[in-house]
Amino acid sequence: MIPAPTRVKLANGIELDTVDTGPANTNGGDAPALIFLHGFPESHRTWRHQIAHLSDRFRCIAPDQRGYRGSSKPQDVASYTPDKLIGDVFALADALGVGEFTILGHDWGGAIAWGVALGGQANGRVTRAVIANAPHPAIFPKLLYTDRVQRAASQYFRAFRDPANDALVERFGLAGMLIKAFGERPASALNDEQDQLFADWLDRDAARGMLNWYRASPMAVPPPEAPYVLPADYRPLPVPPLTIPALVIWAMDDHALPPSNLDGLGEYVTDLTVVRVAGSGHFVTWEAPAAVNAALDAFLAAPHGG
Repeated sequence: MIPAPTRVKLANGIELDTVDTGPANTNGGDAPALIFLHGFPESHRTWRHQIAHLSDRFRCIAPDQRGYRGSSKPQDVASYTPDKLIGDVFALADALGVGEFTILGHDWGGAIAWGVALGGQANGRVTRAVIANAPHPAIFPKLLYTDRVQRAASQYFRAFRDPANDALVERFGLAGMLIKAFGERPASALNDEQDQLFADWLDRDAARGMLNWYRASPMAVPPPEAPYVLPADYRPLPVPPLTIPALVIWAMDDHALPPSNLDGLGEYVTDLTVVRVAGSGHFVTWEAPAAVNAALDAFLAAPHGG
């Protein structure tokens, strides 16, 4: 069990419902801080098994991110650009008196965690990174152009961004959009959280907020019939190397993000540990909690992880 979230107001005016559990610490304390970021379309409970497992040794902080559940849900697309979502994480750390921390993220939370790690390594605030089934920002855009499996798996981006589907959301909430994009597969995969998630998805403001993560992203997703080559004017993102220790956990049966996302990752991450989890789908943190917890134990106990 993990405690219920409490409200935290950030300096930017955003308010995030946040679980904050484990030995109280900041710099100089006896318990390093871990900040957990969930993905779409879940909540802080993405990490429930890991928080329960680690909170005797670490201060575990897990927000419902902007646009989700009871947290602030601005309705304009511009409020969900990656810089603002990354900024929320540092503002949350500030609000809770946390100086240095390890960032952990899954899915969209992992995409933001890459950005938090890359930004936080420069000023020393982010000491380690854990990414679970979230593609690297320099690799994923190329795969969308060149990899048939990844492009096909990412066509739901186009549906989520299409304003023609807004009426479906207004009528049925987010579940209507998910069923249109994926069929019944997400519902069958949600396990014991299904009832709570369906209740969350009925909130129309939250549904629009969650979809705005996709609409504000600069990621281009070509249609299936476009050529499988990089455009002549393609310019890769100027992503610096990540030099802090990083653990990447990858569920090998992920329908949305195939293992090709691991190819070449070592070119961008200089202190990299990869743990492949066989037999798990996308939601690896709760589909295979024992494997994830074991990987975290090993990584967080390693000499680099002060």
